[in-house]
Amino acid sequence: MTADRRCAARVRKKALGGKIRPDDYPKPGRGKCMKIDRLIGILSVLLQQEKVTAPQLATQFEVSRRTIQRDIESLCRAGIPIAAAQGTGGGISIMENYRVDRTVITAPEMQAILAGLRSLDSVSGTRRYAQLMEKLSTGTGGLLPGNAHILIDLSSWYKSSLAPKIELIQKAIEKHTVIRFFYFSPKEESMRTVEPYDLLFHWSAWYVWGWCKTREDFRLFKLNRMTELDCGEAFSPRPAPLPDLEPERVFPVKYKVTVLFDAACRWRLVEEYGPDSFTTEPDGRLRFTGGFSDADSVLSWVLTFGDKAELLEPNELRRRLCDLTNTLAARYAL
Repeated sequence: MTADRRCAARVRKKALGGKIRPDDYPKPGRGKCMKIDRLIGILSVLLQQEKVTAPQLATQFEVSRRTIQRDIESLCRAGIPIAAAQGTGGGISIMENYRVDRTVITAPEMQAILAGLRSLDSVSGTRRYAQLMEKLSTGTGGLLPGNAHILIDLSSWYKSSLAPKIELIQKAIEKHTVIRFFYFSPKEESMRTVEPYDLLFHWSAWYVWGWCKTREDFRLFKLNRMTELDCGEAFSPRPAPLPDLEPERVFPVKYKVTVLFDAACRWRLVEEYGPDSFTTEPDGRLRFTGGFSDADSVLSWVLTFGDKAELLEPNELRRRLCDLTNTLAARYAL
């Protein structure tokens, strides 16, 4: 008998004894992702506590003792040396010679993990990740103090509509089903069918990365531009490269612009493009140079500064801005 089998047998005999009840069998709908989460949770508990009993783990993770037995066997097969002891003070533990330090996760590191999980709850519409963190933190002896210093909200202005989209796309990714949606883009409005592979939060917004059947290529789609989102038929996953998120790749520069701003606009330039995005002229005005992917973005951005900005280059856009302001002046003339 191998060491892994002996380990599993000891745990089964000493820590998980008792009759098998009907509810000890697997519950429908419990997928691989849930099992992986639970295995990580059990390992975290064992690393942070000297010993724990099977009933305690079963209660903590809301599963049967039979499920805990299978989880312990899985951890043994993964090479983690787990021991079990009977009687008073007995329970399940990781052998003392295990190479991973029980204090490998420090309080600041655990706080960072907690902040990340809370940020996911801000768009999930549930307390799923907070509940997972509560389970992991049980018995940590103050490793997770109640006062959190980092709070992250990823939900943006579209929280009510964003959470259902993320939930639906997550399920589609896990089950390998296509998603269909009506999509609004600067060039067109169209119905798309996509094989989803990844959800991304980037450029202060949520995107799905997948194979677009219309374009026959991998594309990024912004969730806030989607309507009528729904799941479709199953698909066979294809090798999916990671998206190239370099701004030059996603937003290729077409116009190199130069703008002069009043000194009062300094805070906006710092906020939007950073303190190195402009230089100060002798008269105190700020000279900004940057790249834009389309003309409309340049014109609309400059107009938000009102009379505190002057577009210098390129001349093509300067003329278009002149025509646009004349049109606006005529429209709003009293």
